[in-house]
Amino acid sequence: MSRSKTAFLFDLDGTLVDSVYQHVLAWKEALDREGIELSVWRIHRKIGMSGGLFTQILLRETGIEITEERVARLRRWHAEAYGRRADAGGVQPLPGARELLAWLTEAGLPWAIATSGRMETAAHNLAALGVDPARVPVVTRDDVRHAKPDPDLFVAAAERLGVDIQHALVLGDSIWDMLAAQRCRALGVGLLSGGYGQEELERAGAFRVYEDPADVLRHIDEIAARD
Repeated sequence: MSRSKTAFLFDLDGTLVDSVYQHVLAWKEALDREGIELSVWRIHRKIGMSGGLFTQILLRETGIEITEERVARLRRWHAEAYGRRADAGGVQPLPGARELLAWLTEAGLPWAIATSGRMETAAHNLAALGVDPARVPVVTRDDVRHAKPDPDLFVAAAERLGVDIQHALVLGDSIWDMLAAQRCRALGVGLLSGGYGQEELERAGAFRVYEDPADVLRHIDEIAARD
């Protein structure tokens, strides 16, 4: 009896593209512009969740009044600041990212990308990765009601691939990715390339943790089920 092929659902920032710290600095710039003082390390701990939830949590921590206008400004300023960094060449694929995607394609294993970012920021990363969203399933914050740590992004990505989410692997670099994977009953695979530690990712539900996409490819036999 043949086994169902494993579907791979990838987060984007910090999982396939080395962009987490560029996002952190872009959020720092946006917050400074709004007159909100917040340490960089506090910003980093929220990267990976949806931008709207991210800004609301940060503003709640600072005790500053949350308004829709303020959240919209922060999101716009973050997108502008991130775009400048990306256009300056500050965003590159992580080691082994292109090779891993090529291997999956060659092996006939379905894969998709699901990111908490909106397309206005995700487009920079997809271009750096060489992924055409017209040819590859890409789900962004624009496509779902709730982003991580809710599971909507990964559920939508599995649906676009036409696979059962319980036969999918969620590969991500943050605890928010792993929590979302648990909530949709997918298996979570953690990567250290976003700055979270192995124990943090495992506590959030990762059943395997690797350094980066290159390390995933070296150990692909541990997680990929093929016919």
